[in-house]
Amino acid sequence: MTLGILGQVSGLELPDIEYGALAPVLILVGGALVIITFASLLGRRPPDSTYALATVVTGGASLGASALVWDDIAAGSRGARYAVAGSVAIDGFAVFFMVVLGVTVVLGALLADSYLRREGLDGPEFYVLALLAASGGMVMGMANDLIVLFLGLEILSISLYVLAGLHLRRAESGEAAIKYLVLGAFSSAFLLYGVALVYGATGTTNLAGIATYLAENVATTNGVLMAGMALLLVGLGFKVAAVPFHTWTPDVYQGAPSPAVGFMAGAAKAAGFAGLLRVFFSTFSVLQVDWKPLVWVLAVLSLVVGSVLAVVQTDVKRMLAYSSIAHAGYVLIGLQAATANGVAGSLFYLFTYTFMVMGSFAVVTLVSRRGDTGNDLESYRGLATRRPVLAFAFTVFLLAQAGVPFTAGFLAKFYVIAAVVETDGYALAIIAMLAAVVAAFFYLRIVLTMYSQPEEAAPPVPVPLPAGAAVAVSVAVTLVVGVLPSVVIDFARDATLLL
Repeated sequence: MTLGILGQVSGLELPDIEYGALAPVLILVGGALVIITFASLLGRRPPDSTYALATVVTGGASLGASALVWDDIAAGSRGARYAVAGSVAIDGFAVFFMVVLGVTVVLGALLADSYLRREGLDGPEFYVLALLAASGGMVMGMANDLIVLFLGLEILSISLYVLAGLHLRRAESGEAAIKYLVLGAFSSAFLLYGVALVYGATGTTNLAGIATYLAENVATTNGVLMAGMALLLVGLGFKVAAVPFHTWTPDVYQGAPSPAVGFMAGAAKAAGFAGLLRVFFSTFSVLQVDWKPLVWVLAVLSLVVGSVLAVVQTDVKRMLAYSSIAHAGYVLIGLQAATANGVAGSLFYLFTYTFMVMGSFAVVTLVSRRGDTGNDLESYRGLATRRPVLAFAFTVFLLAQAGVPFTAGFLAKFYVIAAVVETDGYALAIIAMLAAVVAAFFYLRIVLTMYSQPEEAAPPVPVPLPAGAAVAVSVAVTLVVGVLPSVVIDFARDATLLL
């Protein structure tokens, strides 16, 4: 009512807003505002885990709202549609990323709780930033306009920059935040320039409008559009840590607080690929012959560089950073296939990767010592003796990332490689399989170190209940989906794009 009155007074034509369809995003933003308001008005320190519990409840409520939106799309009378004057798309693809990002919020809060109290950082800041970052990622997933995509990217990115530098007493954390901020600003500039060029070439920033323009107009040469498309690929390639836009990743992963890195690895990669898949597969589908070679090169470089450079690392967080780069290459394989099966494979990969990587960083968080030290490979020697359950969990995550059968990681690699083989992309498939063999070396290296005898007795690693719950859920999903993948792969296949 207030918006309607404002529109009449100002003469603006305000769009109708479907608050129910936007509920998953609004719940995260509302939860962040409630937490920070409560913290600012509270005169004393709240009981332990208060903010973590509030964040878990908020994330759970967002997941519940996502389920309602999915039901409305799949079984409701309205189905997939555009909303807010056509600036957002309410479709299965958007809901898929609402679910993935809701999961990152819940797992991120669980694994951060004990770490923040151990480091004397147990305020609301981490949780508020995580909620806002996830809301930005959701906006990217539902964006039907390049401007909306950019706004979602900035909400996500600014929150992650601050999360990287959250540990004020560690110089490495501040250094990671500065590197991430400076390089991230460059990538945002590339993306925004790409938006401007695409607008100049097509006359619109609306994704559906761009697709319509390209379908109705055949241009033999359009350097402005090609340049804009390339710059969009650069901006989004930075966010997913694809080579050669990956240089920030190892230093930020090593320096940032471990729970922040786990959340970043899950949320930023999911959101970045949400933008890549929607913009390139959906909007620029008629220009596949132009952008598929570029994606092929990015995929190969990410696979090779990520797998090979991880072998020479001695810090576990840096190993996982290069592993993340290699995983980006596998998801890019699904995009390069440019088919419905390829997109479904990429979505399945992102869903399972979220649990594998966040579970891995939950273990890293628990093994590390005060000051976020003890992340070198030798710190994991004999972990199976001190904490056999924790060592088993980390083994599951590492073997899944290596692509061992009967884990979700094996099926994730299988689906994207099978999709590219269907398009006769045999060279890319062979490179992907060889990269998986190389990557298996450093995953197994960590596993063998954990099950080696320690040179001297070390104190046991305590496992707080919230972080233990995050590890348990991640292990369960990684193993169950590896044996019974039908629910998740059907969800990925049904998460179709509106265009």
